[in-house]
Amino acid sequence: MLVRLAALLFLLLGTTAQAQTATLNGFVRDAASGETLVQATVQVDGTGRGTVSNVQGFYSLGDLPPGEVTIVARYIGYDAVRRTVTLTPGEVQRLDLDLQPEGVVGEEIVVEADEAIEDERPPGVQNVSIALVEELPTVFEADLFRSIQLLPGVKSASDFSSALYIRGGSPDQTLVLLDGTTVYNPTHFFGFFSTFNTEAIKDVRLYKGAYPSTYGGRLGSVVDIYNRDGNRNERAGSVTVGLLASRIGIEGPIVKGRASYSFNARRSTLEPLLAVLRENLDEDGIPESFYFYDVNAKVGFDLTPDDRISLAAYAGRDRVVLPIGDDAEFDLDYGNQTASLAYQRVLSGTAFANLRLTASRYFSFPTGNFAGTTFERPNTITDFSARFDAEWLPSERFELRGGVWGGLLTLGLSSSFNGSTQTDYENPSRYASSYVQTRLRRGPWIFTGGLRAEYFRSLTDDLIDDLDPVPASYLRVSPQVQVERTFGDRVVVQAAAGRYHQFLSLLSNEAFSGFDTWVTTGVGVPPQSSEQAVLGVKTRLGEAYKLDVELYGRTLRDLFDTRPEVQDAAGLDYAELFRFGEGYAYGVEVLLERGVGPLTGLVGYTLGATRRRYPDEPAFRETFPPKYDRLHDLTLVANYELGRNWRVTLAGAYATGQAYTTPAARYETGGLPFEDPDLNVLFSNGLNTARLAPYHRVDIGFTRTGVFFGAEYELQLQVVNVYNRRNLWFVTYDFDENPVEVTEVRQLPILPNISFSLDF
Repeated sequence: MLVRLAALLFLLLGTTAQAQTATLNGFVRDAASGETLVQATVQVDGTGRGTVSNVQGFYSLGDLPPGEVTIVARYIGYDAVRRTVTLTPGEVQRLDLDLQPEGVVGEEIVVEADEAIEDERPPGVQNVSIALVEELPTVFEADLFRSIQLLPGVKSASDFSSALYIRGGSPDQTLVLLDGTTVYNPTHFFGFFSTFNTEAIKDVRLYKGAYPSTYGGRLGSVVDIYNRDGNRNERAGSVTVGLLASRIGIEGPIVKGRASYSFNARRSTLEPLLAVLRENLDEDGIPESFYFYDVNAKVGFDLTPDDRISLAAYAGRDRVVLPIGDDAEFDLDYGNQTASLAYQRVLSGTAFANLRLTASRYFSFPTGNFAGTTFERPNTITDFSARFDAEWLPSERFELRGGVWGGLLTLGLSSSFNGSTQTDYENPSRYASSYVQTRLRRGPWIFTGGLRAEYFRSLTDDLIDDLDPVPASYLRVSPQVQVERTFGDRVVVQAAAGRYHQFLSLLSNEAFSGFDTWVTTGVGVPPQSSEQAVLGVKTRLGEAYKLDVELYGRTLRDLFDTRPEVQDAAGLDYAELFRFGEGYAYGVEVLLERGVGPLTGLVGYTLGATRRRYPDEPAFRETFPPKYDRLHDLTLVANYELGRNWRVTLAGAYATGQAYTTPAARYETGGLPFEDPDLNVLFSNGLNTARLAPYHRVDIGFTRTGVFFGAEYELQLQVVNVYNRRNLWFVTYDFDENPVEVTEVRQLPILPNISFSLDF
């Protein structure tokens, strides 16, 4: 009923346009494939009036004067298209715009120079180019999250992790959406790279902080990803063969021009390499067996010019058997499955609505065996939800958005040691949220305000004694505001602030991600909260360069994590499992981009700090930097066209060494009852008071494109860690030796990679 009332409201609003003005709306598409283009700029030629297409590629220009007008549509990498139409008073005219892919890269200067600077992106938002992701040198293959780590404000934990640490937040504080569906563990191979196959992706948008009211449920940031709809006009496909992973994709029309499909699959192919490593290296940590796969599929149908329905699905799984020494072994089986059914409709000339049903499942079934003693810690999340969003765009001066989102989330967690159950519970939770957001333009000023209400009801109980469940209900309200002021067509100053809440937390082992576990708020465990503020300046430096500078600050409150001293949860109340913390983060980000000419790329720099503390824990009362705190973080990406279908890509990074705890002293206490041998005690001066050596690395890749037996090909030759910098990962101590033996564990050595792709 609520969804029907909301749709009716926006339909009524959409029909109240003034009778003396006219409206243009439609979809912006790739002329070759029919794929919709997200965030394409649509303007009235010769004026400052314009808008951008939404995530479905839909645009609306309302409150236009009657008569003849020329519309210009632009999108990076495409030729601009101009259409002249005649409007009559009160008319709502449909105008779909098809853009041809550019043939000459240098012509992007026209697109860059004419685009309204305030429409490029709000503060803290970064559109991620899939073309750039595929060009960057990688250890395995093109990886979305590793490319995002090159942006200012985004940090990585190590060469072996694709997890996103954004503006002082941990990975679970980032909401990851795939076609509107939450993905709970977006990593493969212990986090070495992300689950997202770049060939299946159409659009990626990163909200680094102070994100709008349309999103919720996370303290820090949002990564919003949409899969390709598929080629509407002709069948196409691709095959990529790599040393460590291979991919295949196919797409095409079901009904030409109206319905399409897209299918992409990827599987690891590193079994031969693992066999060679096991044969020639006498080292722990080489998997005895390993594979991963993921599959993306999507179909869509235009029921009418105003109605479209689509179905998207994803499935991925990792299976690893990892021996440690002669008498220990880990067996890991984990993955994600998602599905979404979406219906979108143009309600009127100025109103658009989208209804989405989603399902998401995360599973993790780790098993460990130490000298014949086994332990298990299964963790599952099942999430079913429904979401309705609507937009009313009566004119460029005013926009209104609203929506509701609700669902049922069931979390399962259990653990056993040597066949004895320690934890076993299932926690069904209901959640709901609603939001309203408005955007108002007055001359050079743009004001955006939003309000989001979130409700979470969780059933928690004693973890082992099967007592009656006790409900815990929480209602939180989160306001957000954004102000922009343009100065000419080359400078915009932006400020944004908001409050955010999170009802889930990921308990993560910093050394080994195979046993990461999700938990929820409950009785005595309130939601986490954060306040954020951002101030930014975006400028154009000539026709080729863009410079963004942003200052950010955020607080963190009611953080919850497991108490390290709790070894047995039997008989404990839910709240007794956790310790509660707080923290803050602040910094400044600088991003310089060059998007024109044979040399393109970016330079990003972050000066930032993040701190945590647990006031009720004696050992953690003082603030300390988590391992992902970096004072300095510098990245460089450069692409250069060499000619004759060759280009070179260079990626470099420098960062302050990560924080770690180092022992300052050791002493032994003998003669204690029940202690044999003597008790060995370590002493440190504080948590994470030491720093590893600074991190730096340079990767290089060469790409050649051409035609091979009638199909377009791409050959990539890459070298990761060109000068073989063995960055320090962590330090271990052997206290059985006197003096203590210190071992430095290093990260990646120099690594070559080669891949060959065919598009047919």
